Amino acid sequence: MSRISARLRVPRLRAPGNAYLIAFCSGVILLYRLALWPASVWWLAVAMLAAAIWWWSRLPSRRHLAPALLCCFLVGLLWAGWSSFHRLDQKLGESEQGRTVGVSGYLCSLPSPGSFDSLRFDFCVTGWLDEQSAAPSIPRPQKLRLAWYGREGRELPDHRLRLDVVLKRPHGNLNSAGFRYEDWLFRNGIRATGSIRDIAAAPGITCGWVCHYHQRYRQVAQVVHERFREAEYYPLIASLLIGNRNYLTDEHWQTLKATGTIHLVAISGLHLGLLALAVGVSVRKLLLLLPVVWLPEHRIRLWTFCLVVGACFLYALLAGFGVPTRRALIMVGIGGWYLLLARETSPWRPYLLALTLVLALDPFAPLDQGFWLSFGAVTVLLLAFAGRFSAPGWLKGLVIAQLAIFAGLWPILTELGQQQPLAGMVANLVAIPWLSLVVMPLLFAGVLLGVLLGAPVLNGVMSVFDLVLGVLWSWLQLVQSLSLPSLADPPGLLVGLLAVCVLLALRFPMAWFRTLTMLVVLVWGGLVIWDTPARANLPVPVPEVVIWDVGQGLSVLVRSESRVLIYDTGPGVEGVYSSVESVLIPGLEARGVRRIDDLVVSHGDNDHAGGLSLLLQSLEIGRWFSGEAQAIAENLDSVVAARIQPCPDGVRYWAGLALNFWHSSVADEGNAASCVLEVYHPGSGTSLWLTGDITKAVEREMLEAGVHRRLAERRAQQWVVAPHHGSRTSSSPDWIRAMAPDEVIYTAGYQHRYGHPHPEVTRRYRDAGAQALNTACSGEISITFNGEGPVIHERRHFSPFWIGGAGLARDQCQIP
Repeated sequence: MSRISARLRVPRLRAPGNAYLIAFCSGVILLYRLALWPASVWWLAVAMLAAAIWWWSRLPSRRHLAPALLCCFLVGLLWAGWSSFHRLDQKLGESEQGRTVGVSGYLCSLPSPGSFDSLRFDFCVTGWLDEQSAAPSIPRPQKLRLAWYGREGRELPDHRLRLDVVLKRPHGNLNSAGFRYEDWLFRNGIRATGSIRDIAAAPGITCGWVCHYHQRYRQVAQVVHERFREAEYYPLIASLLIGNRNYLTDEHWQTLKATGTIHLVAISGLHLGLLALAVGVSVRKLLLLLPVVWLPEHRIRLWTFCLVVGACFLYALLAGFGVPTRRALIMVGIGGWYLLLARETSPWRPYLLALTLVLALDPFAPLDQGFWLSFGAVTVLLLAFAGRFSAPGWLKGLVIAQLAIFAGLWPILTELGQQQPLAGMVANLVAIPWLSLVVMPLLFAGVLLGVLLGAPVLNGVMSVFDLVLGVLWSWLQLVQSLSLPSLADPPGLLVGLLAVCVLLALRFPMAWFRTLTMLVVLVWGGLVIWDTPARANLPVPVPEVVIWDVGQGLSVLVRSESRVLIYDTGPGVEGVYSSVESVLIPGLEARGVRRIDDLVVSHGDNDHAGGLSLLLQSLEIGRWFSGEAQAIAENLDSVVAARIQPCPDGVRYWAGLALNFWHSSVADEGNAASCVLEVYHPGSGTSLWLTGDITKAVEREMLEAGVHRRLAERRAQQWVVAPHHGSRTSSSPDWIRAMAPDEVIYTAGYQHRYGHPHPEVTRRYRDAGAQALNTACSGEISITFNGEGPVIHERRHFSPFWIGGAGLARDQCQIP
């Protein structure tokens, strides 16, 4: 009887066990949705945990689930909060910013070529050599992101180095949409960035096992580069073999992004799963040849599991042991444990164990989009395949998997601010089996032959690599050329309902239900695709101006009703950075903008007109004005360039706003030729001046034209975007006095070498009574106009706790 009751109790314990795991994971994930500082979370969670334990201890029965779940949840919250607090506690002293300090340590990433003949890498610090940093009052950063400029073709002298560096605290552009550099730095534990002034080998520095591993991995990367660099598709070879993506060009990334196949070049679950399958099948077949008395079945399973995990672990080390690789290794290990050792349990049990172990070892994982996409993909595949009475064939299974992942990951991509490329489903139908069955086996076999036989076979091996990778890449480029649309418009709830319908259709056994559901989905999808180009911009209830944080540059969005105007496009350096790609396009997509009615490019400087060609490819543009139309036209296609019109003069009424254009009658090139635009909202009597990089001479010309007298007659509230980012070449005392701005906004780079805004200029505006904001501190600044006046929102007030300026009061943002 006791044996029977014991058997009956086992299933009852499994559900609470899963619930405990879910509670812990929820606690870790929740931290990154809170606005509380980690220290506050830590103390709050400790107090709640103590209360939960006291509550549980006073219960007459210990079988109540609620206190135990609460404890697991608080343990997860505590773990994530403590980890974040420990990482944030590593700070660069304020006095150490911008001056040369000495550090010693070792490389902890592969060096990658950067712009202007630079070399960029992560540097793990073992010692601070500066005297003032010898006994710091706060923990110093343990990991730096450095750039070595002016190296003149030289290579790093050693793996262990002694450096003189100029550092600054982590900082990146802060906008409501688009890539956020400061998130990436925090996620990777980088607590300061900077450039190298002097570099020297330091072989005497103590090198632990982590240091030795990075050194060996760098040596492996060098060997792979020496052996296969002559291959046509070497960037793909390096990515697939050892996870070195430094040689992928912008063209590679554009193709991978357009076809939804970036996951192919990240050593993740697909690659480790293929290796685990190959090793598991091979080892098991070999072990089954032995007599049963030598190795019984349970020992065969155990040896197979150990060898599979060992092979995956070695490959993970060979591939750099990056975040996706570690995550995949955990999932393969736990999945293999339950599969090979014949554990009778729900497939959700190993899934939850893997999720818990990933979050326990890496509590910062929820900040990584790959975390959500990888576990989301596994969730979808479990929903589609787990518990089936019969397994589908390989072709049917591949189609079901792609449909399930396409629909199931769509809500996650929408939440992450990404599009769902229709091309991804088409591309992966061929790319995944070709990579799995042809490319990866040949890559592993070719490398093994190269190691065993040496140079005589390398040319033949590289030819085979180029052949199979050429087929893969030609397919991806073909799909890219089809220009299939990206589906990003439907609301999140509608996308979620669509995902549920598709998963039900793939899993529900009734054929008529599947057919009906798929017809509904196809009709709905066809309507979305057919209607997407024709739809207008989403309207706004009140006029809005958004001054994007693009660093040292300028880009402004003006919206009223469904009309859209862009003033300048920010900086862009080809092959390095483009604010159009990183800020403007994501920001416009997030706001439902599909067409730019008016584009005003003040003048041709790169920090105001960068990335124009990409913007033209991405969005339809109506009218186009510029103060340097001829200079900009020289760098564009002749058909496009013919549309650029000179900066107009006078007032244009535009969806309830008045646009007042002004241009110097003397200057026709350079900063002085900037097209000036006043955006006037009659309802609130507010003017916002966008002045480009006008000079003091142009400011005098504006005053002579009587602009200030019109302002006095209108009695408008004046907002000014400081000319030339607050440079001394602009913002003359007479001009500031005549304009009498109530607010001044500087669009300058954080700790930029130009030192904008200049203290003399900021003092002039301050003496004139103007309140000041700086995008370097405030991030994206949005201004909405209603009948009562302008309402301003600084993005930093809505930012998470790990962003440097989050939570600071307005007067704490340092403007000199």
